[in-house]
Amino acid sequence: MACLTVAIAVEKLRLTTPFRISGYLFDAFNVVVVTLGDGRHSGRGEGGGVYYLGDDVPHMLTQLDGASAAIAAGPTRDELRAILPPGGARNAVDCALWELEAARAGVPVWQLAGKTAPRPLRTTFTLGADTPPAMAATAQRHAQARSIKIKLTGDLALDLARVAAIRAARPEVWLGVDGNQGFTVGQLDALIAGLVEQDVALLEQPLARGQEASLEGLRSPIPLAGDESIQSLDDIAASVGRYDIVNIKLDKCGGLTEGLLMAQEARRLGLQVMVGNMGGSSLAMAPSFVLGQECDIVDLDGPIFLAADRRPGVKYVAGNVWSGPDVWGGAAKATA
Repeated sequence: MACLTVAIAVEKLRLTTPFRISGYLFDAFNVVVVTLGDGRHSGRGEGGGVYYLGDDVPHMLTQLDGASAAIAAGPTRDELRAILPPGGARNAVDCALWELEAARAGVPVWQLAGKTAPRPLRTTFTLGADTPPAMAATAQRHAQARSIKIKLTGDLALDLARVAAIRAARPEVWLGVDGNQGFTVGQLDALIAGLVEQDVALLEQPLARGQEASLEGLRSPIPLAGDESIQSLDDIAASVGRYDIVNIKLDKCGGLTEGLLMAQEARRLGLQVMVGNMGGSSLAMAPSFVLGQECDIVDLDGPIFLAADRRPGVKYVAGNVWSGPDVWGGAAKATA
């Protein structure tokens, strides 16, 4: 690529209500937006970083500043993987490069990636941790949801009460739970038994990063997904025998380029693939929507928590998410 202009903006995406998970309470998502231009075409990407690794806005800005000359030189997406490490900064630049390249080629990103035309995807709707009655009421308000993911906190009795209340409120939906590293090895048997009683179909990241070996030999009737334990392509091989599902998030791995490589490697090793999000606007969901076309589980509900999303934005209809070419990655959208 030729030399590029690089514009970086910092934005605060406020939430309608605070969102609680194990060990954290969020009232906003702080993101960087990178716009790359060549004088005729442009491309955009949004990065939110990885909160539990200290990959916040100041960290992302420092990385972008250090790589500014290399980014302005117009690297390929593969070259970018050697310029920036996995994380939010590389995600923002990688997605901007995808949209810029699509604009130059006059084709949408999905076609550039060699994929078939996208289809609407059934997505989970996530419930932040709260009292069981409050979470059950929220589940009922998400009337269109056909899949619900429940945030747990590691308080075993309370967490199982949360799951039971939501199952009673929504007996027909697919249910998954996310431990966000909140449980101990000693809690796993009781946790899994309680989840089986409520017909839960997914247990995501129950143990802390670094405790993955404790999952070897665990016979769980509920598929286990690795999230915090699986950051990038380098972590896929070690997941075999510990997890059944790889949760790919573009902010963790550093963009759509690496995300597609991770999905391919996970499939090769016999693992299922999930696409998730760290929170963000429709500009963050749209590249993940491309990856989601080949995933078994889709969790792309970030914009529903925002007080205001970008326009145009992704659409949620009948439990599905849809991202059109006007949101991101459409050739016409990126043409100046």
